[in-house]
Amino acid sequence: MTVTASQLRNDIYRMLDKVLETGSPLIVERKGRRLKIVCDETPSKLSRLVKHDCIAGDPEDLVHMDWSTEWPKMSSAPAKTPSFKGSGHGDTRRESET
Repeated sequence: MTVTASQLRNDIYRMLDKVLETGSPLIVERKGRRLKIVCDETPSKLSRLVKHDCIAGDPEDLVHMDWSTEWPKMSSAPAKTPSFKGSGHGDTRRESET
């Protein structure tokens, strides 16, 4: 935000509070030069999050919703994985050789 020195004088406390709340610097133009007012410690990004109402309805209904029709049917048998003999570090013997 860029302001003149006169604008800063008229509303200095609100502008300083805004710098503290947002962490955004305030640029003041005076005699053709620019000064920057910044907060020594910037607030965390999480503290600046704005709450949004994203769920239409009661969020508790989502917990008890039956999602089983939305997921593909999976067989109860575990997937078969290939089994290898040896250490896996250069051991090239076949199973019949061990």
